[in-house]
Amino acid sequence: MPIHDLPEIASLESRQGLVRIPPELDVPLTPRVQRIIDTAAFRRLAHISQLGLVPLVYPAANHTRFEHSLGVYRLALLFLQQLSRDERFVAAIDAATAERFIAAALLHDIGHWPFCHPIEDIRLAEVPSHESLAAGYLVEGEIADALETDWQIDPHDLANLLSAKSRPALGSRVLSSMLSGPIDVDKMDYLQRDSLHAGVPYGRNFDQQRLIGSLCLNEAGDGLAITDKGKTAAEMMVFARYVMFSEVYWHHAVRSATAMLQRAFYEARTRLDLPRLFRLTEPKLIADLQKNAEGTPAADLLDGLFGSTRRLYKRLAGYSLFEEPRIYQRFTRRPYPWLVGCAERFAELATAAIGESIAPHEILIDAPPVEREIEFDFEVYFRKEDCYRRLRDISPVVRTLAKEQFDDYVKRVRVFAHPRVVEPLRRTPNIDDLIDAAINQTPSET
Repeated sequence: MPIHDLPEIASLESRQGLVRIPPELDVPLTPRVQRIIDTAAFRRLAHISQLGLVPLVYPAANHTRFEHSLGVYRLALLFLQQLSRDERFVAAIDAATAERFIAAALLHDIGHWPFCHPIEDIRLAEVPSHESLAAGYLVEGEIADALETDWQIDPHDLANLLSAKSRPALGSRVLSSMLSGPIDVDKMDYLQRDSLHAGVPYGRNFDQQRLIGSLCLNEAGDGLAITDKGKTAAEMMVFARYVMFSEVYWHHAVRSATAMLQRAFYEARTRLDLPRLFRLTEPKLIADLQKNAEGTPAADLLDGLFGSTRRLYKRLAGYSLFEEPRIYQRFTRRPYPWLVGCAERFAELATAAIGESIAPHEILIDAPPVEREIEFDFEVYFRKEDCYRRLRDISPVVRTLAKEQFDDYVKRVRVFAHPRVVEPLRRTPNIDDLIDAAINQTPSET
């Protein structure tokens, strides 16, 4: 069967069995897709927000991973529709492999739990990856039955595709680049969707239709590229991603809330039934965290996030690579337990400096995590010259916003303090000296 005759792709044009998602997009639901999204595991995504704590700053950003998953699935169909015109793509990807991509796009977030990324970022041994949790949902139960019966897909194969395991087969490498690469169905949806719901224009300022229309295979034939007609759209997507991180995902108040949640989880983790916790919906997970945090410092942090009164920690100091490279580099990509130890030592030193008691959990240090963002670089095919060039080699925008600069210039180091103590601390003239002292007095093995 040709790829364009697959029922989901055919439904794009027949306009039957549609569901509407923002912004005015029709998503085709064939019976086998409907069966998957009606399962309890998939419906759970309707009760997990896409942006976690961002609504504390952007109140309308309450869209869910359910909505996002439908958007990614729709884009997967558009990617296949475009690439089915590419002879090399059709030679590498048959209809059965394309079906695996459709199912993977639909289920790419199935392993996510509420506030998944902030909790994963602190890299604790007892916290599983969302990819490993996804395998649990995929290889047994309702979704596994649907994959085997309706799609003739081995659930283990799909779990492997969605994981970080090696993908030696050519078809799997191509699918991988479409699911998680510089231009993939996930980023292309979340940039525009997050921007829409947050009420900001930044993530929508690229021509998605033009970019999809320029998709082709790279020179090696094992990943995505674009034709030169999509170069400007790709540059605009690079910049959209940069600004969304700067103004939304790493907004200082969003990072304050993130730092509060991370510290609360860190403090309460030994009291939690983690395998059970990570299968809960967002309201139930919050209630479970609050119940198990009673009587601990985590309770105060969680009350500031989820209590009747919003009480976020205030920014006491901030350091970027270009403004304060020395301090920035001493904090960035350090292990989370070390950051906690350093914050606690700072609280001790600051207590002596202002003559007022500061509890260990009333100081939080937020720094770029160990794992960097994926590099936004790929090949551009010039038809007239019949040659490929790296986007970074022909685009000053991409070259400037390459992997290292993207992380180091968007993700700042910040020190947050409880509102109760922030003003006395701000009047202290030697904050940087106290931070230096805290760093020097924090053992590296903390």
